[in-house]
Amino acid sequence: MAGLDPELAEPEPRRGARDADPSSYRDPGGFVYTRDGRVLRQVNLPFGDRWDDLRASGLLVDLQRRGLLIDHDVVAPELAYNAATAHAVIEPEQLAFVSYPYEWSFRQLQDAGLVTLEAQSVAAAAGCTLRDASAYNVQFHNGTPKLIDTLSFERSERNRPWLAYRQFCEQFLAPLALMAHRDVRCGLMLRDFIDGIPVDLASRLLPGRTKLDVGLTSHVHLHARAQRRQATRGHAESKPRGGMGTLRQAALLDSLKRTVEKLAWRPTQTAWADYADNTSYSGAAAASKDGIVRRFLQAAGGDVVWDLGANVGRFSAIASSVGRTVIAWDADPGATQLHYEELRRRATDTVLPLVADLVNPSPGIGWRNAERRSFADRANADVVLALALVHHLNVGRNIRLAMIAEFLAALGPVLVVEFVPGSDSMVQQLLAQRADNLPYPTIEEFRRIFQRWFEIAEEAPIDGCDRVLMRMSRRG
Repeated sequence: MAGLDPELAEPEPRRGARDADPSSYRDPGGFVYTRDGRVLRQVNLPFGDRWDDLRASGLLVDLQRRGLLIDHDVVAPELAYNAATAHAVIEPEQLAFVSYPYEWSFRQLQDAGLVTLEAQSVAAAAGCTLRDASAYNVQFHNGTPKLIDTLSFERSERNRPWLAYRQFCEQFLAPLALMAHRDVRCGLMLRDFIDGIPVDLASRLLPGRTKLDVGLTSHVHLHARAQRRQATRGHAESKPRGGMGTLRQAALLDSLKRTVEKLAWRPTQTAWADYADNTSYSGAAAASKDGIVRRFLQAAGGDVVWDLGANVGRFSAIASSVGRTVIAWDADPGATQLHYEELRRRATDTVLPLVADLVNPSPGIGWRNAERRSFADRANADVVLALALVHHLNVGRNIRLAMIAEFLAALGPVLVVEFVPGSDSMVQQLLAQRADNLPYPTIEEFRRIFQRWFEIAEEAPIDGCDRVLMRMSRRG
């Protein structure tokens, strides 16, 4: 059985009590699946000897102790997806939410890259290696980036180069360099380049001054030149030649680390990074809104809150303070980065800030458009916060109010939403930028349209302004 063809061990994704994760098909060593609501990982028979050796090495325990790898338990073999092809089954610590690199701020992608390099350094010291440096193998768990692919470690061959070097450069270094030296929105290129931004493309797009940077020259520009040279010589020449001893590999990892750490981007040039300081609320109105949101969240119950248009996280913090896990979405990468950095300073582990344009959120991509799930397909909210948001979608992005209500109903069973009247200064600014004269909805029209999908449980006017907060429950 040890020689079982890996093709025979691969599962067919199917609906029901056992679903194979469509993103887990690439690894012949094992795969992730869901069984009765539990996320499990099967270790396939061909990987059995390497798995036993890896466990005996003590590396996994060391990585977990350092906070670099997610914890797991070995569970009963009866829980295998397919007992005939399984060597072992593990149950990793369950994640609150699975996010993707193109939804991370610059600093989040940078931190994820540094964790990957640190894990490789620890593995190398133990005589092992990280054979997969995919950014998708990192998730933000309890506020901290951690590796989640336990099977991506194995014993290393003596003097063998780090085979994941190119993958690290394309999935971490290249996008970070483009975000830092060109435009932070280059991170969205990872939606199109699911396997990472090719280093030859990154080399062409980066400004010429980056060739003065020793690290970027070595790992991007010269790396790209070497790939072009190999391509012209034929496929056989593309295999790594020569060895890489312990000292050379340590020097490579140190160079990558210093290059990644030196890259920097500050959120000073984005539209919404300072939005929280430029609203139409007085101090009394802001305090009133805080109190109402807190009361509505307590009344709503549930465990998970999605804060849409979270900005730098004022209301995400309130949701966290009443015991909720929060996924905080904002379209602005600057606001998201400021939010993430503040959470790091406060050591807050129940809020995950992410980047998403609600008018164009993350689609399903990859093999059969299912390898990376869409924004809506990952919806797990018990409560959706849509505060100071609807008028931006309705007026600023020309999304009809009924479409907004239907969209919000698809994300969660309870909605806390803010009605902003046409007389509000923020609405007036948006209306002034429109060429049409379409009427702005009154509060009566707002209620009527939302009541197609929701029942309004409670309304509360915000003191000191004409805005109104509403708590609603989805019909059906």
